[in-house]
Amino acid sequence: MRAPGSFYEYNDVRVNLLGYCLLQRFRRPLPEVLRERIMDPIGASLDWRWEGYETSWVEIDGKRIQSVPGGGHWGGGLFIGARDHARFGLLVARGGVWSDRQLLSRQWVEAMLTPSATLANYGLLWWLNRGPAARAHVPETAAFALGAGTNAIWLDPAQDLVAVLRWIDGASLDGFVDRMLAARR
Repeated sequence: MRAPGSFYEYNDVRVNLLGYCLLQRFRRPLPEVLRERIMDPIGASLDWRWEGYETSWVEIDGKRIQSVPGGGHWGGGLFIGARDHARFGLLVARGGVWSDRQLLSRQWVEAMLTPSATLANYGLLWWLNRGPAARAHVPETAAFALGAGTNAIWLDPAQDLVAVLRWIDGASLDGFVDRMLAARR
């Protein structure tokens, strides 16, 4: 339909494909990889879980493994509390470093927060305050991850600021950010 990299359309297929590619790379359940490499080192609770769909089982190296989705629809996805979301946001805001340990590649974090070629306000799974959609009084360094039900991790690495919003009305996100930044001044 279009040349790769020339068109943007938001959909879960790309995120689910990313999960499947990572599963092929690690060759073991991604929830285990996430727990070992990220969640345990940042002190996350034991309450979060990452579940796949009933139909998302694949065989890798003779083992049946569930390919987990990126989105939180139809019973699958990442189920996580606000405190754990905040810890993950802080990890991203600090360039992938937690307690002097580089958990995420600095280059990957920079790429996540860099505008894509096809949409100036979107990086790699993070919305950015850039391009025509940028809000003038919000720092250009601000970004947010947004999930189903308007669950959001809002961060500004320049201010070492992270906020987590849970199940809010999507139209209220800008008002929250405005009040938060005003309180910060």
